[in-house]
Amino acid sequence: MSRMNKNCLDFYTEHVEGVILPFWHRAVDTKYGGIFTCFSNNGNTLLSRDKYTWSQGRFLWLWSRLASMAGKNQIAGNQEEYLSQADQTASFLFENVFLENGNCAFVLDEEGKMKESHPGRGYDTSFYADCFIVLGLTEYIRASKRTTFISTILSLFDSIIERLDNGKIRSEPYPIPDGYRSHSVSMIMLNVTQEVAEVLESFNHPRMQEFVDKSLFYMNDIIDHFMMADGRIIELLPNNPSRKRDTLLARHVNPGHAVECMWFVMKTAERAGNLDVINRAVQTIKWAFAIGWDKEYGGLLRFADHLGGEPNGRLIDDPYEKLIQDTWDTKLWWPHSEILYAALLGYSLTQDSELISIYEQMEKYVFDTFPNTNLEIGEWIQIRARNGEPINKTVALPVKDPYHILRNLLLIIELLHEKPALLGQLK
Repeated sequence: MSRMNKNCLDFYTEHVEGVILPFWHRAVDTKYGGIFTCFSNNGNTLLSRDKYTWSQGRFLWLWSRLASMAGKNQIAGNQEEYLSQADQTASFLFENVFLENGNCAFVLDEEGKMKESHPGRGYDTSFYADCFIVLGLTEYIRASKRTTFISTILSLFDSIIERLDNGKIRSEPYPIPDGYRSHSVSMIMLNVTQEVAEVLESFNHPRMQEFVDKSLFYMNDIIDHFMMADGRIIELLPNNPSRKRDTLLARHVNPGHAVECMWFVMKTAERAGNLDVINRAVQTIKWAFAIGWDKEYGGLLRFADHLGGEPNGRLIDDPYEKLIQDTWDTKLWWPHSEILYAALLGYSLTQDSELISIYEQMEKYVFDTFPNTNLEIGEWIQIRARNGEPINKTVALPVKDPYHILRNLLLIIELLHEKPALLGQLK
């Protein structure tokens, strides 16, 4: 599965077209719209036909981006077919996902009927789902030029902001512990605002500058409050650091999350011409790799202590602590795809050769470990034990999610098309 002597661009293109996409083409619901994602980790069994809207928004982003790339001959496929399936998914979401209060339901059944993910807790249990609906519709607008959805994404965005301002966000599947601020909130909002800003700019929309300013706000919030001098990203920031900085929640770090956030930061910093922030983001990528790399088995640990190794610290009886303790040494698909793209993007902006070394070390591990050896199924076995053996379970949502792998591989393909000189730096 490793690249061997293939040109890097050819390798990624062939991997997307021959390994990743065939699996997800089979999962598209051409009857009602959207995609089925509730597969077993090995991909051989569809366990449920429910549609988690978090993943439906992500699928809409992917299929819209694929339509655009097919139109540029950057990826093989029928642009109109991708766009038609994106049309159907956008309509499916528009018609079914919104509650009377303007929020998004977290899960729908196959036909679009709302379901409670936890009986008695209501339908709108995660603002992250709303954010991914915004991202999906935004990319769909970019690909389709259907500006009628702009009012929808702006109304939904305003609803998200109102909830954030009122402190009333819900964040399943991982509720934010009381007494902490979560890095993930500013991180997702940075991604949302930067992508909406780009689309509004392309249509010369009057609210464009507002979103440019908000993306800078969230970038600076991350830099000023969650990033430490050594590059560390604090995942959960205590409201009262003097009392809670010794807890497991405050001490643990998520290397993959930090890396993903840094390419969001670099995108906004590049737009603003802020090389200092780009260089700080690169330092965080280096820190995340150093703290997260498993020296015994290779790959990135899911969680680590901020000083390295197994997370530790005082416990406060929060459910998230058990997740950290039980899964810290697992190897998940998404951090590994994130660091491939972030390292290449960072190098393209700074020419820091250490990022190429990180990329090459990670590339070998990833493609020796994650792709499914059963080529009839394809995709990746996304969840692995510390030694790389498959684990037959799901993470966060009960889904096999298409987003991180495909998004990052598509972004790498685009980057290599835009900056072909990169190819000369890769063995």
